[in-house]
Amino acid sequence: MHILVLCPHFAPDSAPTGVVMTAIVEGLAERGHRLHVVTALPWYEHHAVDAQWQGRLIRSEETPWGRISRVHPFPTDKRNVRARALGFAGFTGLASLRALITRPRPDVVLAMSPPLPIGLAGLAVARARRAPFVFNIQDVFPDVAIELGLLTDRRVIKAASWAERFSYAHSDAVTVLSDDLRDNVETKLEQRHKRHRTRVEVIPNFVDTTRIRPMTHDNSYRREHGLDGKIVVMYAGNVGLSQSLELVIGAARAMCERRDVAFVINGGGSALAGLQQAAADLPNVVFVPYQPPERLGEVLAAADIHVVPLKRGLAKASVPSKLYSVLAAGRPVLASVDPDTEVDRTIRRAGAGLCVPPDDAGRFIGALRRLIDAPGDRDAMGASGRRFVEGWVSPQAVARHYDDLLTAIAAARRRPQW
Repeated sequence: MHILVLCPHFAPDSAPTGVVMTAIVEGLAERGHRLHVVTALPWYEHHAVDAQWQGRLIRSEETPWGRISRVHPFPTDKRNVRARALGFAGFTGLASLRALITRPRPDVVLAMSPPLPIGLAGLAVARARRAPFVFNIQDVFPDVAIELGLLTDRRVIKAASWAERFSYAHSDAVTVLSDDLRDNVETKLEQRHKRHRTRVEVIPNFVDTTRIRPMTHDNSYRREHGLDGKIVVMYAGNVGLSQSLELVIGAARAMCERRDVAFVINGGGSALAGLQQAAADLPNVVFVPYQPPERLGEVLAAADIHVVPLKRGLAKASVPSKLYSVLAAGRPVLASVDPDTEVDRTIRRAGAGLCVPPDDAGRFIGALRRLIDAPGDRDAMGASGRRFVEGWVSPQAVARHYDDLLTAIAAARRRPQW
């Protein structure tokens, strides 16, 4: 089967969604499919096109399983919604033009959101090439942007909501990461058409349990950053507007007297400068830039406790893929998230950590102190999380699920309609 993929990031780009889509593509290739990936030039880490990829709007490369076409992403400041929308439009336009001339004609088109416009582009390309369309949703947009206060103009919200529902209603299938997101999408589909024919499938993001596994805490990452002998509380990932990382800085300030505890924020993003300023007087806070993907297992292993702090309302529309990586590394999690959402349910079901309500500094610090002072509980939680993730979200299982779905959707389109 020939599969056309449109996505905002792909290896070697370090974005979490790029890691996810790369694994999906590799899994589908291993199952015998040919693919053409249309994506952006690598830009995530520095929010600018990486130096070695600059100079051309479009680059293409052949692979053993097909082709990768990379187009300019037109990166802008994430906090400038208007500029970001124009950047997405430029990327989407270039990606659409490249996808339209894909040879041979695809049997199915798969697009990943966000950004939301890529769903409209994937749908347009699929219709032009007479192929079925599968829409992969990582975060529900515009819900996340509205919760963050990034979208306030009612006209823009109305237009984005229309585009979201239109994309869902005209997809042959929509894939989401959790039951919460499935309910969100199905509710919107029913509001548009009570007898909608779109298939909504829950397929969680994978975690590579072979590459990411429990390892010793004492490693070169700790030595490089002066963390030897410390109890390390870590946030690893995008330092953006969705995360309540002020909780981490507040906890570090409340525990300044604990010389045996260090707080690490490993990553980068639009909120980094503000956090660095807020923590400028705190000797127990260490900021570390993004590390190469091959060091992910070592980075995760260096922590004793990982934190997943999402702002209020966002856990209903987003499932951080870092959660599964932390479980694979055998480390406990402290999550500050909305109750009875996918992150909360997963941690409780796995016995892999503690959950507190979002943006509640007192509860967050109290739970963190409990974990810091209970090394036996931490070890038990980490082991329990590892056992849970081994049987649930392996790359092979996720690839098989996508293969079954795409094959079924393509076959249904080819089947004569009577």
